Amino acid sequence: MKELWELYITFVQIGCVTFGGGYAMLPILERELVDKRHWTTMDDLRDYFSIGQCTPGVIAMNVSTFIGQKKDGVKGAIAAGLGFLTGPLVIITLIAAFLQNFAQYPVVQHAFAGIRVCVCVLILQAVLRLWKKSVVDAAALAIFLAVFALNAFSPLLPVKIPAAVLVILAGCTGMIISLHRSKAAKEGK
Repeated sequence: MKELWELYITFVQIGCVTFGGGYAMLPILERELVDKRHWTTMDDLRDYFSIGQCTPGVIAMNVSTFIGQKKDGVKGAIAAGLGFLTGPLVIITLIAAFLQNFAQYPVVQHAFAGIRVCVCVLILQAVLRLWKKSVVDAAALAIFLAVFALNAFSPLLPVKIPAAVLVILAGCTGMIISLHRSKAAKEGK
């Protein structure tokens, strides 16, 4: 029970300070779960983000559920997921209750502008960390460039390629490259 409570409280704290979605929370998760608590590794955390991106729902919620499951099975997944939801649910409810009364004030508008800038920095930091750990060789760079080009120029293409298809294609390409490398290594022995 102590472990479930610790999962819940940890994710309540993370959920309360996570603004900007899943990628903005990557540095916070890394510090709290990889560096401080040693509940997961950075490699696993990157994998959770990748899977969380491909599965239905919010990335941050999916990642918290994956980590909770790794830590304590289904009960851990529920505790971590509920923990992550608790803080934002309370904060959003309070904001919704009072925002209409204060949204027109310049100080509130400036606060939201400041939060948007901060979120951009957090997302950029997450992108740079993911880049550093993920684009490690020419093959990974080629996959990145191909997916980036297909996504960036998608509006110019006759058919828009859904993000899920790009993720699946990138994963399949990575598997093919890995199999090819394994085969080449065996033949080289």
